[in-house]
Amino acid sequence: MSNRIDTRLVQAALDMAGRDRAGRGAGTIFHSDHGSQYLSEALRSAVTGWGLAQSVGRVGSSADNAVAEAFFSSLKRELVNRRRYPDRATARRSIFEWLARYNTTRRHTSLPGCLTPDQYEAHYHHSAGTPALFT
Repeated sequence: MSNRIDTRLVQAALDMAGRDRAGRGAGTIFHSDHGSQYLSEALRSAVTGWGLAQSVGRVGSSADNAVAEAFFSSLKRELVNRRRYPDRATARRSIFEWLARYNTTRRHTSLPGCLTPDQYEAHYHHSAGTPALFT
């Protein structure tokens, strides 16, 4: 979390994800909108450094960012809009706890088999990069 949405914030999040995946992200698509924080040379270099491919959505098309829009909608609906935080540290801790549950225990109807994101990713890597297909 940061007071500003800038390249440093995005790069820190990208680096955190890269370290968490221990190099397994090669070939993954890093998709964003046209915000200046996403189009800087520093971030392009970081994306390339992690072996990712950068993708930028069309201007004015929220459908291109549907996954991110749904994620932030869930975060606000399930957590942020339901309470007041006494300080930034408490808000940060609460959001990080929610994020951990979101990826590890919360099943997603948008994923085949209604898996958690962690289960889906594990299956993806276990099956040599073949997306999980369930009926």
